[in-house]
Amino acid sequence: MRFRFALVSLALVAASGTVSAQSDLLGKLKDQAGSSLGENLGFKMPAIGSSTIGSAAGVLQYCVKNNYLGGDAASVKDKLLAKITGQKQQEKNFDSGAKGLLKGGDGKTLNLKMLSSKLKTKACDYVLKNATSLI
Repeated sequence: MRFRFALVSLALVAASGTVSAQSDLLGKLKDQAGSSLGENLGFKMPAIGSSTIGSAAGVLQYCVKNNYLGGDAASVKDKLLAKITGQKQQEKNFDSGAKGLLKGGDGKTLNLKMLSSKLKTKACDYVLKNATSLI
């Protein structure tokens, strides 16, 4: 239902032609999409950004080690690690992430160990997708 409302709203704003209104709506839609992801998973995922590279890299290691991710996840983790080498706080966040604790830039945390296998897989996919954009 929310998705239909968002599509109708987007169509109306596009028809109005105002860039400011389109930008505002796009921001709201992105927020709602993030909220919807959280609702679908039963929780809201922490925000991943440049301040959380260490945590994301650690979680990727956790996910690969525990077979929730494969493919290029290890490569993404290695590239992120190269960016944080020598940064004590980021390295500390990596250690926590490697134990399954994702710390977000928004102050939220998620302990992957507390999730079911299916949710762990989805959370790992979320981290990989977002971490890839930080490379």
